[in-house]
Amino acid sequence: MKRVLEHGHALRAAPEIRISGIGKKFAGVSVLRDVSFSIAPGEIHGLLGENGAGKSTLLGILGGALVADDGQILFDGERARLGTPRDAIRQGVSLISQELALVRHRTVLENVFLGRWSHRVSVATKRRDRQLFDQLCSRIGYKPDPSVPVSQLSLGEAQQVEVLKALARGSRILCLDEPTAALSETESEQLLAVLQNLADGGTTIVLVSHFLEEVLSLADRITVLRDGNQIVTEDAAEHTPKSLVKLMIGRDVSLLAKRPNPTDSNAPVILKTSGLTNTRISNISLTVHRGEILGLAGLVGSGRSEILRAIAGVDRVMAGQVEILTSPTKRNSIRSAIKRGVAFVPESRKEQGLVLSSDASKNIALPTLYLRQFLGFVRHSAEEYAIERIVKLVDIRGQIHGQSVTSLSGGNQQKVMFGKWLIQPPIVFLIDEPTRGVDIAAKAKIHDLIIELAAAGTAVIIASSELEEVMTLSHRINVVNRGRIVA
Repeated sequence: MKRVLEHGHALRAAPEIRISGIGKKFAGVSVLRDVSFSIAPGEIHGLLGENGAGKSTLLGILGGALVADDGQILFDGERARLGTPRDAIRQGVSLISQELALVRHRTVLENVFLGRWSHRVSVATKRRDRQLFDQLCSRIGYKPDPSVPVSQLSLGEAQQVEVLKALARGSRILCLDEPTAALSETESEQLLAVLQNLADGGTTIVLVSHFLEEVLSLADRITVLRDGNQIVTEDAAEHTPKSLVKLMIGRDVSLLAKRPNPTDSNAPVILKTSGLTNTRISNISLTVHRGEILGLAGLVGSGRSEILRAIAGVDRVMAGQVEILTSPTKRNSIRSAIKRGVAFVPESRKEQGLVLSSDASKNIALPTLYLRQFLGFVRHSAEEYAIERIVKLVDIRGQIHGQSVTSLSGGNQQKVMFGKWLIQPPIVFLIDEPTRGVDIAAKAKIHDLIIELAAAGTAVIIASSELEEVMTLSHRINVVNRGRIVA
């Protein structure tokens, strides 16, 4: 078996991993129960299941981010001590979570070698680190400017810096939670090729992904979890996407989202932009009619997200105008856009979409709080009714009162982001990465919600890295390249 080299030092081969009787509870609720399976050295192992099935929890235990309540993990027959992420890193395990662990104000190069800088900074050590950085970039086919702060990168670009950081550690075991969720099709293919090459060289890959075709094309074996229980551990070659869905949710579900009904050719224009321009986009002019879903397609960094942020008033524009129902909105004002009926679901739940310190019910209530206030006091009965109606509408599962929204699964967090704008349905709905990091059932539900909103007359714009999603949901598509609409 090949050895992975790091700074000229040979690392041990990846060990056999044996997960034995793992159990975990949060606030007295079991999220994993007696999970047991093994992973061979150099194997690509797929962890599958609905949001909330326990996949990320198990990955967190393996990566040292969480400690199991029951059971143990053994490397080559010896109990592995994985009480902290530092312990895991020492044993050659790198965990790449959905929520990126990067220092945003630091450069790409500093993040890639985070915690690994030499105490004696010299020309020689800087040259060596830069040479290693270049080697890592050539391996994954992605070379960001090493001097750029991470804060200036798109979500997809930052995800790839996480991959570079993990590779820089020379890890024997890579645990990846939705690594391609924010990547374009081309970038995903490049990353999957890198993972295959790493596995061929003896690195073990443990992969959580909701892209079932992706897992089946890459994984040697798969483990399916449902409600914290291990359903099967089998060869990936024995399964199809349809069979996996049935195992994941316990019933047959269509793998394809519904397509929206055709729009009325005489439908009025609801949203119009004219010449929107800032440092990231140039001369953006588009229209969206009542009941229409307009898709924005393009590579990561093309300007898709920036168009939505400019329309919503999040990013400052230097020129141009946004009109809703033929009436201009106040430029560069989020408050003005919301009052005019514009709702915006951003691409990052953690950084832009949710108040992480609050529970899900407060997140849902926040945008329309003023509707249920009288003389400064909130009418709690009206609030509870509104929240419960939205919980049922978007199918949020689990406890939403009294617990931080971070305790919810990624799919339920995404539904909370949608739900908070549906108490008072928007006139214009801007959605960036509508189903990033959610399972097949949650994805189908979110697609249904978008189609239902359009059918009720809302003008919708979606931007997605998943081309199939854009093509399935959209009535029309605008292609974005280098901040411009090119087709």
